[in-house]
Amino acid sequence: MISTSDFKTGLTIELDGDVYSIVEFQHVKPGKGAAFVRTKLKNLKTGGVTERKFNASEKVETAHVERHDMQYLYKDGELYAVMDNESYEQTTLTEEQIGDGVKWLKENMNLGVLFFNGTVIGVDIPNTVQLVVAHTEPGVKGDTATGGSKPATMETGAIVQVPFFVNEGEVLIIDTRTGNYVQRA
Repeated sequence: MISTSDFKTGLTIELDGDVYSIVEFQHVKPGKGAAFVRTKLKNLKTGGVTERKFNASEKVETAHVERHDMQYLYKDGELYAVMDNESYEQTTLTEEQIGDGVKWLKENMNLGVLFFNGTVIGVDIPNTVQLVVAHTEPGVKGDTATGGSKPATMETGAIVQVPFFVNEGEVLIIDTRTGNYVQRA
């Protein structure tokens, strides 16, 4: 158990059978009434963010979330095979467990897989990935480097808006948090 006065950003807690990570918190001492803690919590299973108030003296259960560094191996139908980098044990994950990160998965990519009570509750994809442009319309003479963008299909199937000067076969760095083009690799 941990007191709400000991909250820190990134701390994982267990509420109502779900696991949450503290995204933001603020201790509030109003002129009248008791002090409280206003928090933003991210559900590690669903990815949803909720706001919640706690009394200043309230205690909550800490959640012991384990992170294992794993390597993505291959897709087998609806399942995604990953291997623990230390024990070489293979595990399969579903698309729901990986979430939006599925569109950025590339073979041999390292991932952080989050476990709570032996169950996978989430996957951390790297913030940036290098992907090859599989298809995009060719640039037209007169298109400028800063004058707009066009859609490009990456090798993983993800569609990203890229500048007009980008051509098929180029390797690009993509931000997985926003899905935006960063630069050429």
